[in-house]
Amino acid sequence: MTRPLLLTAGLLTLAAVWLGPLPALAPRDFSAHMTMHMGVVAVAAPLIALGAAGGRLDLSRRYPRIFSPIPASMLELIIVWGWHAPALHHAARSSAPGLVLEQGMFLASGLLVWMASFGSEGARGGRAGAGVVALLLTSMHMTLLGALLGLAPRPLYSHATDLLGGRTALDEQHLGGAIMLLVGGVSYLAGGLWLSASLLRTPREASHGGTA
Repeated sequence: MTRPLLLTAGLLTLAAVWLGPLPALAPRDFSAHMTMHMGVVAVAAPLIALGAAGGRLDLSRRYPRIFSPIPASMLELIIVWGWHAPALHHAARSSAPGLVLEQGMFLASGLLVWMASFGSEGARGGRAGAGVVALLLTSMHMTLLGALLGLAPRPLYSHATDLLGGRTALDEQHLGGAIMLLVGGVSYLAGGLWLSASLLRTPREASHGGTA
């Protein structure tokens, strides 16, 4: 019963992110846009991947070569950093098609990393070790990007210039960076540590089974 609950929670998270108030706030509030990003890749994607793992929705079982953890992590790095370049970020915050494309790519890359790491294929043998590396690498680059946004001395995006609910554009950027650093960095770090712990448990379980 756990997996269906996780899958449902992931889908409900996506619905809250995409159908709630955040899309209307995102063109104005940097923090709302960042909350959408983290809700998709760091909350919904792992819940969906864990809910699908081992079942008929587990794509890593059907396409193990595509769902390779470290290449998936590298692809997500390119997508995340690319969409935070000023030109693409402006497109996502100023047009509906841009936002849809950005969010779709975030979801696809997030699912790719989490399912490659925790799916039935990714959780076996050396692939589980690669999953640990992939999740920890992603945690590191999420933390780095969040720190850059949170500590920048000036706004990095020219369209974010209005006062936003009493906060300046720089305040909003710093808040968005903190959200990315805390939610994104911690989520992927927790995933990597959890998978590491499962790897350490496996040899013990195997040895107990062999002596029973």
